This record gives sequence, structure tokens and C-alpha cells, in this order.
Amino acid sequence: MTTAPQPRPRVAYLGPAGTFTEQVMLTQPDLAAGEHVPLATMADVLFAVNEGRVDYGVVAIENAIEGTVNVAVDTLAFDVDLHIVRELLLGVTMNLLAPPGVPLDAIKRVVTIPVAWAQCHQWLRAHLPHAELIAASSTAGAAEQVSHSSGGDVAAIANSRAAEVFGLDALAVDIEDHPENQTRFAVVARSGVPAATGHDKTSIVVFQRADEPGSLLGILQEFAARQINLSLLLSRPTKSKLGDYCFVIDADGHISDDLVADALRALKAKQADVKFLGSYPAAGEAATASRARANDAGDLADSWLAGLRSQVE
Repeated sequence: MTTAPQPRPRVAYLGPAGTFTEQVMLTQPDLAAGEHVPLATMADVLFAVNEGRVDYGVVAIENAIEGTVNVAVDTLAFDVDLHIVRELLLGVTMNLLAPPGVPLDAIKRVVTIPVAWAQCHQWLRAHLPHAELIAASSTAGAAEQVSHSSGGDVAAIANSRAAEVFGLDALAVDIEDHPENQTRFAVVARSGVPAATGHDKTSIVVFQRADEPGSLLGILQEFAARQINLSLLLSRPTKSKLGDYCFVIDADGHISDDLVADALRALKAKQADVKFLGSYPAAGEAATASRARANDAGDLADSWLAGLRSQVE
């Protein structure tokens, strides 16, 4: 008896083909083998997953230079009900791309997204100080626009994948001001929590009780008391009224870890609300030593307390 082949997952990402989002998606064999759905904005990607039109979505959520990608974080926090099931890291390398045969000294216009301008500011100032900067919706969109140009004086700032997709030549490579720059991406789904790996993150949104002094301190103490490291603490307006903020938190550990679960339980009981965004494998180098020490300390404390309780008559 033969089993029917499993349908390929539909994966939405910020399009068109050639974006950094597509580039990082293609590093994942299961996502690369799926049916790819390029969409115009990151919000479109998240709503497509939320509405069941695709199985997974890939969005950028943080850049080492520019910080948090607020549109993605806010959509996850307020507008959709999704789980982050994986995070991915991608080194950001920028290239100046032009149609074949166009020399660098002919470039008078540069098309890209404003974030890319900012990340290549020093190179542009040194090599193309008088070039007109033209905004695009994505770096791949900029490359696509340049590929259709006929003036011979326009270039795009994009990645090597975009050059491949749109048949452009690289006039200059690695023009970013900070070679160590990275972007963190989230893979989201409508449901599901991957099993703990020992190197995980848990993401939540904590809505504090209104006008209660020391609310943020109380939130942080729940993690500090359990020796749980926070890799992200971000305040965002709740969009309900001026001065009302919530906190987006990434904590080391998994919801199946006793200490992490206990911290979330305490927050849910003491704060206005807690929205769970997911527990998922963390990207990058593993840093589990402090987590293991905290778990060991918790186990010893549980044994000590159980010993005391066993003496109750």
C-alpha cells in the first residue's frame, strides 16, 4: 500500500522574488520545497496566514542596525492570532546592481528602500554623493524596477539573489556600512508549539494594568527572580489611548520549562493580560549554561520544599 504524497506547504513572504526574506526562506529545506506566495507587505503576509490562505509566513522582525520592525511586531501583537514556530538569522549584505554594461560613473539615480539607504550611507556618500535616491517597496522591487529601466543611469541596492533573479550586474559588492549587520526573521503559523530543543525562546506581549505604579518593575521581577534572561524588551503603544503601553518580550527558554511556565503564570495572574506569541527554537549560538543552572537550582528548591512539606502532620 502506497501513501499519498503530502501536499507542499504554502509559504508567504515579502515579495517579489529576490528579497532578503525570500533569501532566508530558501535556506530552510522544508520551506524552500513549498509553494511560494510573494505578497506586497509584511502585514499582508501575516494576514494571509491568519486567514488560512497559506500555511506559513516569513517576516522580518528585528535588524541589528535599525532595530525592531514595528509593522511586523505590531501586527503580531494586535491584529492576528499566530504563533512564531521558528526564528532565522541572515547576514545583511548590500550590492549596487545595474543592467549589464552600465558603468559606475554613469549612475545618477539609486533605487532601494530607505532602510538600505541608511545602511549604505557612508558608501553612497563616498562614491555617489550626488545621486538621487528613489524609494521602492523592497530591495527586490528596486532591482526589478532597474531591470526594466532604459536610461542607463539608474542602479538598485539589493542582495545577490536579486541580481540573479533580474539579470543585473554588481557594480559594487558588500557596500553596507556595518558588515556585522544581521536581520532576524520569524516563521509563523496559525497554531502549534515546536518541542523544546534546549535552546529556545518564548515570545509574549504583556498588557499592564492601567496607571499602576511599578508595573514594569513587577513584570521584570517575575523573570529576574527565576533567572530567566530577556533578549528583547520593547514597549509599544496599545493604540487604545495616549500613554497606554504594552511590552513585547523575548525570554530565553520554552513554555515546557517549569521556570518559564511559572513566570508566565504569575504574569497572567498579576497583569491585565498576556498574549502568547510562541515558544520556538532560537537561532544563533546556543547559550544554555545559565538556563541549565537556573533549572538545576529550581529542582533543588523543589526538593527542599517537598522535604519541608513532608514533615507536616
